[in-house]
Amino acid sequence: MPFIPHTQSDIDAMLQAIGETSTAALFDEIPDDMRFKGELNLPDSLSEMALMRLMQQRARRDEVALNFVGAGAYEHHIPAAVWDLTSRGEFMTAYTPYQAEASQGTLQLIYEFQTMISRLTGMEVANASVYDGASALAEAMLMAVRANKKNKSRLILVAGNLNPRYLKACQAIVKNQGLELRSVPFSSETGCIEWPVSDLEDAAALAIAYP
Repeated sequence: MPFIPHTQSDIDAMLQAIGETSTAALFDEIPDDMRFKGELNLPDSLSEMALMRLMQQRARRDEVALNFVGAGAYEHHIPAAVWDLTSRGEFMTAYTPYQAEASQGTLQLIYEFQTMISRLTGMEVANASVYDGASALAEAMLMAVRANKKNKSRLILVAGNLNPRYLKACQAIVKNQGLELRSVPFSSETGCIEWPVSDLEDAAALAIAYP
């Protein structure tokens, strides 16, 4: 979207609201010897179209490498039909005023998805999607514990190479649910995880990153 700078009167009003006299006071914590002195040697301003072309030109210099890191989102094909369906007005713009946190179109799409999966599989019920990444992992942990009728264990063994952000989010989500998350070391030399047999017998589930 276009950049619309604040007017001087806007800046003065904001400074007055926070009890300061200048914007320089906002950077007092930065040592003076680390601050840039002088004027920035910036080129003349560009039109929106020229700026987009410049950024596209610079983006082409990026070297696209294969992703072997893992622990995050991966390149995958999204069929064109997905974009066509999800951008339809009845899904994207349909809205209910009494449920501000959710789009009515999204709820309709989830309902139709569940109905389709139920008919395809012949099952009486079908689960809707959950948020991806850490949220989905936490939901899976909670489901595993609740569905465990064998030993009522609340122990989840977590692979040591799991995305640390996912693990941190899961710890925050399940900390008040009585679950114990126990990390199992990962060997960077062999690429293997040595699962302790005793823990495997007591655990309700294993949390493993894939791929």
